[in-house]
Amino acid sequence: MMRKKRRSSVDKGAGAPAAPSKFKTCMCIRHISPCIPKNVISLGTAPEETNQCVFVDFVRVAGVILRPGGMPNEIGVDQVVFQRRIQQQLQKSPRYPGVSINQFITALESYMENTDRFRNCLLPCVPQSSNGDSSSVSSFQESLLRMLLGIEMLQVRFSAMTSKRKLTSDGGVSIPRIIINQLKWLDRVVDAKDLASKLMELVSVAPVEVQRDIITSLPEILEDSQHNDTARELNSLLQEKTQLTVPILDALSSLNLASSLLTEVRGAVMATLAAVQLEDLPVVVKFILHSVSASDAYEVVCNLRKKLELEQCVLPPVLQASQSRMNSKAAAGSASAAAAGSSQDSISLILDCIKSAVRFQKTISEAWLKVMDLLVLLILHSTNANQSRRGAERVLKVKVRNGLIQEALLQRTFRDYVMRGYFPSTLALAQSLVRSPDPCMVPFGGHMYRHAFTAFDSYCHQEVVGSLVTHVCSGVGGEVDVALELLCGLVNEKPSEMAMYAVFVKGILDYMDNLTPQQIRRLFHLLSRLAFGQKQGSHIQDDMHIVIRKQLSSTVPKYKRIGIIGAVMISVTDLHLCLFFPLQVTALLELVKSSSESSPEAAALYYDELANLILSSALDPQDMIGKSVLQDFEDDFVVDLGPEISGSFPFPARAMYKLYEDEDQGGIAINLMPLLAKDIQNKGEQQNQVNKAHKRVSSLCLSPFFRLLRLCVEKRHQGDLEEIDGLLGCPLILTNMDVVEKVESLSKAEREFLCTLLFHTINWFREVVNAFCTQKDTDMKMRVLTRLQNITYLQTLLERALAGTPGYVPPIANFDGDGTDGIVPNSTVPVIKIKKGDSSQAEEATEADETQQPEKEKEKEIRPGVSLASYRPFFRELDMEVLSVLQCGLLSRSLLDSELHTKVREEVLLGPAELVLLLEDMLRKLEFSLTAAPAKRAPFLKGRTDKSVGFSHLQQRSSKDIASYCVQLMPALCSHLENCHNHFQIMLSENNGVVDGPATDVEEHQLMSSAYQLLLQVLNTTFSWSGFSQPGQKSLLKKALGVFAGRLKEGGAELTLEQLVKHSFEYLLNFRSTVPNLSIALCLSQLLSTVSEKGANPAAYREQTASLARRFLNQDWVTASGEKERGTKFNEALHTLLSIYLDHVDDILKAVEEIAAEGIPELLNASKDESSASWPTLSRQTFLVFYKVLMAELEKAVRKIPPSKMSDNTEAQSEKLLTWNLAVRDFHILVNLVKVFDSRPVLNVCLKYGRLFLESFLKLGMPLLDYSFKRHKEDVQSLLKTFQLSTRQLHHMCGHSKMHQDTSLTNHVPALKKSLELFVYRVKAMLTLNNCQEAFWLGNLKNRNLKGEEILSQRSQEDDDDEEEEEEEEEIMCHITKLIS
Repeated sequence: MMRKKRRSSVDKGAGAPAAPSKFKTCMCIRHISPCIPKNVISLGTAPEETNQCVFVDFVRVAGVILRPGGMPNEIGVDQVVFQRRIQQQLQKSPRYPGVSINQFITALESYMENTDRFRNCLLPCVPQSSNGDSSSVSSFQESLLRMLLGIEMLQVRFSAMTSKRKLTSDGGVSIPRIIINQLKWLDRVVDAKDLASKLMELVSVAPVEVQRDIITSLPEILEDSQHNDTARELNSLLQEKTQLTVPILDALSSLNLASSLLTEVRGAVMATLAAVQLEDLPVVVKFILHSVSASDAYEVVCNLRKKLELEQCVLPPVLQASQSRMNSKAAAGSASAAAAGSSQDSISLILDCIKSAVRFQKTISEAWLKVMDLLVLLILHSTNANQSRRGAERVLKVKVRNGLIQEALLQRTFRDYVMRGYFPSTLALAQSLVRSPDPCMVPFGGHMYRHAFTAFDSYCHQEVVGSLVTHVCSGVGGEVDVALELLCGLVNEKPSEMAMYAVFVKGILDYMDNLTPQQIRRLFHLLSRLAFGQKQGSHIQDDMHIVIRKQLSSTVPKYKRIGIIGAVMISVTDLHLCLFFPLQVTALLELVKSSSESSPEAAALYYDELANLILSSALDPQDMIGKSVLQDFEDDFVVDLGPEISGSFPFPARAMYKLYEDEDQGGIAINLMPLLAKDIQNKGEQQNQVNKAHKRVSSLCLSPFFRLLRLCVEKRHQGDLEEIDGLLGCPLILTNMDVVEKVESLSKAEREFLCTLLFHTINWFREVVNAFCTQKDTDMKMRVLTRLQNITYLQTLLERALAGTPGYVPPIANFDGDGTDGIVPNSTVPVIKIKKGDSSQAEEATEADETQQPEKEKEKEIRPGVSLASYRPFFRELDMEVLSVLQCGLLSRSLLDSELHTKVREEVLLGPAELVLLLEDMLRKLEFSLTAAPAKRAPFLKGRTDKSVGFSHLQQRSSKDIASYCVQLMPALCSHLENCHNHFQIMLSENNGVVDGPATDVEEHQLMSSAYQLLLQVLNTTFSWSGFSQPGQKSLLKKALGVFAGRLKEGGAELTLEQLVKHSFEYLLNFRSTVPNLSIALCLSQLLSTVSEKGANPAAYREQTASLARRFLNQDWVTASGEKERGTKFNEALHTLLSIYLDHVDDILKAVEEIAAEGIPELLNASKDESSASWPTLSRQTFLVFYKVLMAELEKAVRKIPPSKMSDNTEAQSEKLLTWNLAVRDFHILVNLVKVFDSRPVLNVCLKYGRLFLESFLKLGMPLLDYSFKRHKEDVQSLLKTFQLSTRQLHHMCGHSKMHQDTSLTNHVPALKKSLELFVYRVKAMLTLNNCQEAFWLGNLKNRNLKGEEILSQRSQEDDDDEEEEEEEEEIMCHITKLIS
């Protein structure tokens, strides 16, 4: 009866709130009521059921109604009220705390044995239904168990109870996860240590899924006091169970750990990096990067970069290809496909982690900039921070320049990783590299463009093509060349994709004014491939033909040249790609020929373009033009040589330079002078009447037409030129060259005619040498050498003729350029304009006149002439094959006579003049192709000089081919070098060791000296080629060094690179004893320095290089005429040689002091024309050179002094302090020299480098004084006093500059005065830092001149404004008294 009634009461009360009277009755039943007998409680009821009912009533009275089944529990009061009621009722029990709490927990355990009830207790309660009072209850409430956990007296027992519960899921609901969630974010944990230990015990026995949940929730459960202990246990667990890596690292990331423990944990994580699963790797990287501090960022990033090998995470290309084939056959996604996709996703997540760390942690960004990788570089650039972008660009350029990031790495990066998200950064970096003035950067930028086009989608294709077109339209040489080369390469590799963007490329036609002829050739080749190679690009064919026809019909020579080049390129491409349209090609070539017949320049260009195509095997001469070339040449330029030459010419006609004595071998001649006379007559007729379109045979076309003829014959007969060998020795119809001797008596027209005739004759011989230089027949080789002799002789005549013909413009020889645009041959001497009253300029001009006087006197003795250096664009280009003539003969004195038609074959050898001619041409070629010059933009509104004029044939070759050809010629070059050495050695022995002996032939001495210098320059330029640093060119470098080593020791092929460098250095060092002048000494020193840098240890040769340079500096250089060397070239060579000496000497400060304290005082004590005894190259004329180099090298040396640190020991501080003392002493000596040498150039140098030295001292020297002041007070005081004397002298120089109002000097004054003031206040800060501020006082330093005299002009100023100006000009002076310890 009572049992039934109790159940009904429970059920009945489940829907209504508890009354106070019922609350008291319930409590009496279970705990304290004596009025209810004990048998009532236990009558017919099991203990578990009684506990459950009591628990239900107890909780209901507190405000929570427990619902059966799957219904959520309801709460009628706020959870804080509920917790307070439970706590109060437990405390009211007489059995509190032990029995009452135990009984409550027992009742709770009994109630939650039912799974459904247990789950309901874990789920959030809901507000009470609408028939109850729920106005004070919020919409969201915690679960019943979490509210009970909030009661401190129940927390420990309850947490123990839940930990013993079987942790299984029920009906798709993760019961363990819900239980763990109850422990999160408790207001207070009573026994945190016990809770942590129970949770870790639970981790050790729970399933893996539950372990993950527990570990992940630890930061939200534990208090901060338990974080370190828990982290140690998690660290141990990480070593044991790698499958828990992700949750453990997530938990460790959220724990508040000590720095030492964090470092320990990070080290353990770093150690397991290689064993981590790929899918867990992003979490590991994120933890490592986010746990970095500023002090250890660089070290951590270095270790991470070493151990993070992403290349091992990517499948090889073969496996990727096989997997892609398998995936395409499979109907569903296979495991291999999932693995491949997972690897790419994991790598992307790793990169995102690095990107996040770089973006939000400055220390990480700076550390990655030091430990740079290409992927991270793109990540850094992709961030929005400008500093990261600039830093990424700067580091990339440094890495590329040093060869640390090469094209192979770039290729692997694009092949193995998902780079599409970094395309904007890739494009921006590629643009920056291509636009860089450093030539080393440009090719790498091109590689980035190419891989971006290959790896990405069509949108990226469009952006890449658009960017390349922008580079082409910029007009900057390096950008245009690389962009056109890339576009041509992309058309060959991806023709169908590139055809879609043909319209983009066609837009370049509007910007051809900025392109060189070679670039125009590439452009039309590119457009032709797009137009005729793919159907998608055929729509631009008509546009191209329209542009070509329009330019061919233009009367402007520039546009006609473009039309000819474009038409020839289109014809060849059309002929190759559209073989079924030969008639169109023939018609186009006929159009070019007809449009150029009336213009000799256009016709010559047409012949040159056809010749270039035949040379490059792009055109077969038998197809179109080979049939009539020989006949046309004979009809236009060759005449039969009769006894008399009829015609009216400015000079008597005569057949000259015939090499055939037998009449049967050739009765023909080149009809040069008659054609030239006809050209001049035609020009006169054009001025009087309109020119009609008809074919004109001009002397301008002689050399181009012969080149075309030669290449056609060579192509047709596989290199044999026997069909036209008569042209090698046939004479030319010229005049007697004795007329050059009386050029001053000729009229202007006759002088210009003579000069033009000489130019055409030389150009004909140059083309003849180009044609027959590769022939193997001995007779032809002899005639080629004779033609070289003819060229050198005619060039001497031309120099005399040009000297007597001022203002003459030569005929065009290279027709693909702009003619004479930007080329102004000038032989006049510049006049130095001196302002009135400027004594310093007058003195400088006087010194310059004195320096140049010997050269002027020598010119008068030799006879006035003109250097042909400025006329190089008007000579035909010599092919690289002509340099093979260097292998034909050795140096000899037997051919110094002017005999040009020797009958003795053995006497036809390569003479000094011919050797100089070939070496000069070779050096120009190497400097153009192997020396990388920085790209420069053309100034606004200023003409751009095309420096590629005269190198059209050379541009068809790659720099690698040219370097290889030079290496093949090196044995011959070494032979000539040794012959020069032997020549001067014999001369010195005959003249008792002096250069200017009585038997010295001045002209021969000059030729041999020029050959000696050119040989060294050619070798130095060859070894300076940047391509030798590439891995693929190591064999070529070893071959080149092996030539040197083989001249000294046989068996050079078996030597290592270091041994080759050593033997090469020793071989070149043997030439030091026969150097005839300072310029050659400089070339030898530069070559030795270049060769030494090719080894792995260049420092091993520094001492020898410095010793050699000093030997040359201590030598008295005399010319062959007995005078001392001087002049501009001598000063430039001296400047460079002195810089080499100071760069390679061990102790530069000691070397500077030796020159400044010993050599210069010797100069001061010597007479005016004498030099220093210990440094013969130091004279009053060269003092400025020495002074500038000494100041520059001293300033550079102090910048290399290591910065001081507070952690430096006493020995390190003493060493650095001693170095600064030496530097300051040298600076003091140099600054005081302006009291003696007070010319404006010397003052300018002192002001410039004095400021730089002062800035370096403030940046690097003053921190050292801060740290070492207390330990080395006397040394610091001495250093500052010495330096203060120098700063005071600099202040006097500022006053001197203002007084003389010299703009070139006063420009340095503001910055220098600012640095002087900073020095004063920086010294005060140093003394204050060391508690010695009483040793410092300030005073006004008066303005004085260089001699120390006060500038009196300031005393006469009386107004206040004038006084203010005076104060502004006064400098603050620092005085340091004796320091008292």
